[in-house]
Amino acid sequence: MALLTFLIRDIIKEDTDIMTTYETFATVYDSIMDDSLYDLWTDFSLRHFPKDKKKLLELACGTGIQSVRFAQAGFEVTGLDLSEDMLKIADKRAKAVGESIEFVVGNMLDLSSVGQFDLVTCYSDSICYMQDEVEVGDVFAGVYAHLNEGGTFIFDVHSTYQTDEVFPGYSYHENAEDFAMVWDTYEDEAPHSVVHELTFFIKDKDGRFTRFDEVHEERTYELLTYDILLEQAGFTDVKVYADFEDKEPTETSKRWFFVCQK
Repeated sequence: MALLTFLIRDIIKEDTDIMTTYETFATVYDSIMDDSLYDLWTDFSLRHFPKDKKKLLELACGTGIQSVRFAQAGFEVTGLDLSEDMLKIADKRAKAVGESIEFVVGNMLDLSSVGQFDLVTCYSDSICYMQDEVEVGDVFAGVYAHLNEGGTFIFDVHSTYQTDEVFPGYSYHENAEDFAMVWDTYEDEAPHSVVHELTFFIKDKDGRFTRFDEVHEERTYELLTYDILLEQAGFTDVKVYADFEDKEPTETSKRWFFVCQK
């Protein structure tokens, strides 16, 4: 989930003395993420990318696992993320497997630091971190401007069913040798929005655990809202799928996928 990228980033910035290396935080982050999700994102992308397009920009790339998957599939990948610390992990990960990937520190609301691409992806519900419809529309407009003609933009978001019915009251606990996590989710005030309250206990050098508390907010919108914002950005060929499969969304779909052609 995208919020975990932000969580680890904030912990790193708050106190870099707790761990000796960024790699330790990557281990925490990657152990929480379900590795099979990256296979699903990769498979979905390969089914919907045009066959003759190779230059790819991954927004909110985090620790670079998905970027590496794309590079190994033969794409020329650029990864963009807010966190320089996360990108250091991503760069080391790519070099460890012999992949050449350009990682850029940047905000998806401002893509002026990158060039033109055939393909753009934004996975792990990262769009849901935008504050409102205006920011979502700004992301779409920026992506459209940096897509080559015939290019494809794919992103996923939480469905309204996920935010309204599944997430409220959700609780998850994780225990490992070097860390523990408590994750609780509540309904927020805005329509189709949730608050994630997370508490991390990270093992210190002396064996003691230090506590970190984080609050993260996500918001999604009705399908029609996304359609309108994409059309306003310039996208006229948009297809919507659900839950990593090539099927139309239903009332109980948890994750929506948008495949947008320029």
